[in-house]
Amino acid sequence: MSEKEVAKPTVSNSQSQKQVDVAEKNFNKFKEEINTLTLDNLNKAPKEESEPQTKLSSREVAKSNVVYLKPKRTVSSKEKFNEDHRTDYNYAKERVVFIAENNEVIGETIDMWTKPFPGMPAEEWDVPTNKTVNGPRYLAEQIKKCTYHRLIMQDKSISADHNGTYYGTMIADTVKQRLDAHPVNETKSVFMGASGF
Repeated sequence: MSEKEVAKPTVSNSQSQKQVDVAEKNFNKFKEEINTLTLDNLNKAPKEESEPQTKLSSREVAKSNVVYLKPKRTVSSKEKFNEDHRTDYNYAKERVVFIAENNEVIGETIDMWTKPFPGMPAEEWDVPTNKTVNGPRYLAEQIKKCTYHRLIMQDKSISADHNGTYYGTMIADTVKQRLDAHPVNETKSVFMGASGF
């Protein structure tokens, strides 16, 4: 028996022992349900729709001051860059214009580290929110990927016996976008990818 395992309690009364056995059986069912919450199952949850916080017309985009982003801090890498990924790297480092949004704390600046490829330095960025900014594509894509899963206990019968009916199971309710980045089209293009970047 490991340190984390606790010995099963023994009870002198047979009725109490039955209740301990039922509790153990229900705990094992719950543990199995938790183990089935794989990333694939979590990703099947629907993504929650949200409205962009900042809406700019093309005229407002043309008049707005675009903030040109540079890394706040850079930490070099001892790894060697794999030249097989050079075309992907060249695409990822292209500058794009976008509006970053913080959906959890509206208006707060996003502080984020990036390291899109081995051999590249790690970079720390301060990205102002709700403003038009110009930064590398890999930064905008990393901001766009910041989501989390909201888990809830759904009340449904999981077992019934002579002691009663037991309710509860955990499911992934929705996928929420914690941070978001929306592309700003300075010029119209039909070659934008599915994510817009």
